[in-house]
Amino acid sequence: MSTPNKICNDNSASKSNDDGVCEMTDMLQNISTADVEETNISVCANCGKEGSDINNTCNKCNSVMYCNAACKKKHKNKHKKQCERIVAALHEEALFKQPPTLEDCPICFQLLPSHEKGSIYKSCCGKTICSGCWYANVLIDIKKQLCAFCRTQAPKTEKESRRRIIKRIEAGDAVAIYNLGCDYTNGTDGYPIDYIKALELFQRAGELVGHAPSYYNIGNAYRFGGRGVEVDRKKAINNWELAAMGGDVQARHNLGCEEEVQGNMNRAIKHWIIAVKSGNTCSLDAIKDLCTVGQATKEDYSTALQAYQAYLKEIKSAQRDRAAADDYNFRYY
Repeated sequence: MSTPNKICNDNSASKSNDDGVCEMTDMLQNISTADVEETNISVCANCGKEGSDINNTCNKCNSVMYCNAACKKKHKNKHKKQCERIVAALHEEALFKQPPTLEDCPICFQLLPSHEKGSIYKSCCGKTICSGCWYANVLIDIKKQLCAFCRTQAPKTEKESRRRIIKRIEAGDAVAIYNLGCDYTNGTDGYPIDYIKALELFQRAGELVGHAPSYYNIGNAYRFGGRGVEVDRKKAINNWELAAMGGDVQARHNLGCEEEVQGNMNRAIKHWIIAVKSGNTCSLDAIKDLCTVGQATKEDYSTALQAYQAYLKEIKSAQRDRAAADDYNFRYY
């Protein structure tokens, strides 16, 4: 038996500095023919009435239609189990789908690395720039410190820096909202430590555009406590799932660790392979550990290695390598 892999739990929130779909779940495959027949949108699932006005949908599974609210209410108990099966199957399918990758750097047009030190957010223009482009720009003129994208002068005071962040927040910038949450978590940039305020900001950023790192931090708060909330594993997993589906690799790794603890090795490996495709080395090591004790196959580990190499091929560049070689803080994988 292997030692369970460690869940990612940063003590401080970090500022924003070949795709495929996993096989369909058994639950989705086993939805009965009756379930499929009942999804006919032109027929009321309760009374059988047909017509173009049959448009009152089940707001949970969106798979059956009714004449009106009365028919929906009458059919509720009969539909309940079928509805739960469909909702669970759709969630499972969405959970194990390879999430979208990060955007490209707006300067070099290469995929942004998932490693937190591989990019830097600029509050002047709201752009996230890769570490290679940021470092190359600094070398051009260290004294001027102009933004590599919009050429705006870097803020000279903490007050000016805060003013820029507030301006971005007022514009509905989820990354700026998240970064302010990190400031309240860590007590940085002149802000006091206030975990409740931080969670409010993370929740706001998450609800605004599904900001994945925000959901990851909320999940950590509920999983480990001590940040203004009581430990609640269910809420932690729910938030990690939202983060993972949005592309957060640390949340995805944590979900794999939770499945490993429960003895669900196949699900753990599926999570970790998805994370490896986005550059998470902890997940790669986790699959290797399972392989050494016979709980994962050589094929699993080979698939993970190939996925990681494909990821590196997408993000590596000479410019980023030079930045990482000159300064450890710019390492990007």
